[in-house]
Amino acid sequence: MRAAVLTGYRAPLDLADVAEPDCPADGVVLSVLACGICRSDWHSWTGADPDVRLPHIPGHEYCGVVEETGPRVTRWTRGDRVIAPFILACGQCPACASGNQTTCPTQVIPGFTHPGAFAERIAVPRADHNLTRLPETMEPALAAALGCRVTTAWHGLTGRAALQPGEWLAVFGTGGIGLSALLLAKAIGARVIMVDVVAEKLAHAAAQGAEATVNAATEDAPAAIREITGGGADVAVEALGIAETTISAMKSLRKLGRMVQIGMPAGTHSQMTLPMDVLYSGQLALFGTRGMPAWRYPSLLSLIDAGRVDLTPLIARRVALSAASAELAAFDHPAPPGVAVITDFTR
Repeated sequence: MRAAVLTGYRAPLDLADVAEPDCPADGVVLSVLACGICRSDWHSWTGADPDVRLPHIPGHEYCGVVEETGPRVTRWTRGDRVIAPFILACGQCPACASGNQTTCPTQVIPGFTHPGAFAERIAVPRADHNLTRLPETMEPALAAALGCRVTTAWHGLTGRAALQPGEWLAVFGTGGIGLSALLLAKAIGARVIMVDVVAEKLAHAAAQGAEATVNAATEDAPAAIREITGGGADVAVEALGIAETTISAMKSLRKLGRMVQIGMPAGTHSQMTLPMDVLYSGQLALFGTRGMPAWRYPSLLSLIDAGRVDLTPLIARRVALSAASAELAAFDHPAPPGVAVITDFTR
């Protein structure tokens, strides 16, 4: 099968013919319909993710058609269109039994611990516990774009911070996660302020319904947010994983505010010095979040399928597999608005 293979950090991916994946006894093999290209993939490409061993096939935001099922699979058959979370839980441990599959101690992560979906086909273990059927009307590119950005944003806003209608949400970073948080928060009924340093991306966020935007390159973002909201945001989302925006997000909150760290701190940002006096004096709640449990997928897919939120503005580019290298390299600099999705695996 055709795949884009990481053979050297910060080097172009090799387009190569590789062996077909073996079908796990408890899993399936999917023909990949679409796969998102994510900043998390960039972390792997730069060598910042310790789980990745070369050579390696990236890609963790995928949907596909079931081509083969293992003997222990009971819920899925050939031809089913499905989507999977990027964290594949075992479904049997205490964490999974309590509904917290994203903390499963034996989790499998395609694109990181296992071969990913920058390929024509992918093996997905633990299928009965993790796959979700796609609505018939959902375009594969949109399903893949949900990836880790929309699902993680949805779980962070609703499962962690409990964002309520009418509350102020400040989002630091207008990439895929940031735009997802904006669109989902608007569907909830919250008021959203978007923060970035790229004017083009802030304009795009304003066009998608942000009540206000703040350019942190020229403004004191926490001060601007306090002025706009009359005291600070109720909830803040950090969507980049860097110290500067994490600190600003904390400082933007009103008393008793809640912050969700969605951006993945990696490399030099894995250790941050945070203003704990702000946390203490403001009596803030600071949440970490990563992924979304598989059992929450149907509610999100139903919300989208019912037309209550339009996430198509997320998709900026539908690209070929051969374009993945350029898309990864673009994360070295402020990227253009929207996300790229691989939809052509033939070239």
